[in-house]
Amino acid sequence: MYCRKMRQYTVPTVAIGESMNIKNKIQSIKNDPALSSKYGQAERKFKSLAFAVFRTALVLGISYVILSPLIGIIASSFFSNEDSYSPIVYLIPHNPTLERYRLAILRMDYFWVLGRMMLYVLGLTIIQVAVCSMAGYGFARFNFPFKRVLFACVIITIVLPSHTVMYPLYTTFQNFNPLGIAGLFNNGNSLNLLGTPWPVFIMTLFGVGLRSGLYIFIFNQFFRGLPREIEEAALIDGAGNLRTYLQVMMPNASAAIITVTIFSVVWQYNDNFLGRLFNVSDDILLSRKIGSLQATIANLDQIRDPSITTLYVYAGVVLMILPLLLIYIFMQKHLIEGIERSGIVG
Repeated sequence: MYCRKMRQYTVPTVAIGESMNIKNKIQSIKNDPALSSKYGQAERKFKSLAFAVFRTALVLGISYVILSPLIGIIASSFFSNEDSYSPIVYLIPHNPTLERYRLAILRMDYFWVLGRMMLYVLGLTIIQVAVCSMAGYGFARFNFPFKRVLFACVIITIVLPSHTVMYPLYTTFQNFNPLGIAGLFNNGNSLNLLGTPWPVFIMTLFGVGLRSGLYIFIFNQFFRGLPREIEEAALIDGAGNLRTYLQVMMPNASAAIITVTIFSVVWQYNDNFLGRLFNVSDDILLSRKIGSLQATIANLDQIRDPSITTLYVYAGVVLMILPLLLIYIFMQKHLIEGIERSGIVG
């Protein structure tokens, strides 16, 4: 009986002894500098590898969500009729063709409209950079009555939805006669500027064009970050405010100028709101040409199947995206530097 009890208590004693030996070995490994260093390096490598895998998966997932519609449009623009009807063709066409692009270029009068549109966009961009930089410099460096109220109005133009001012803008330029000046040159009648690009140019000239509030804010933030000593040195040398602005401040604001220029070109190029509101001619805006491309091909080329005419619209969309893509490829370095230095973020 006594021996049986001794055997029952001997087993736990051995198990406890073994566990103590294991703990002692683990503690000795941790106390060993060489082994501890190797363990720490392995742990850090594993964490960095896990984070890299997670980051890559996250970036790929977000990129796919954003780019998958564009990838589908580009792939579909090369589909032949057989690929369009085939249920097994998804992204890679079996019989690729450039017919969609040929007919889209022809019916959109692509190169002629693109040239006119670039002149229109560049004209608006030059006016916008000049006016918004001058307004931003004024807010950044001069004190005048109601300065804060006016700058608050600039901020409101950034956050105010464009659709809330559709009717006032439409009626203003439908019967354009500011202070009765237009009537002096039109037998007392107001001018109807709808159907022309003049409303967009007038709004841009007076600092209320497309995204002008944002550009004023960008220039204001940038000029506030420049040291006042360079202006004081110019004033000591006899330069006035206008000369200081043109010859001293603007050359130092190249980063903000490039940022605003790229933003303005992209947004003016993609604008469809003001173009439709003021009924700007579709010989100037490619976006309006794309809107009527499907009906044009259906009427002129007698292609009435929606699944086929949609492929021509996809080709037109790719043709419209291509100039902006080239601008971004060549200007992305300057754009990122300008955003970092202009105070948009942070």
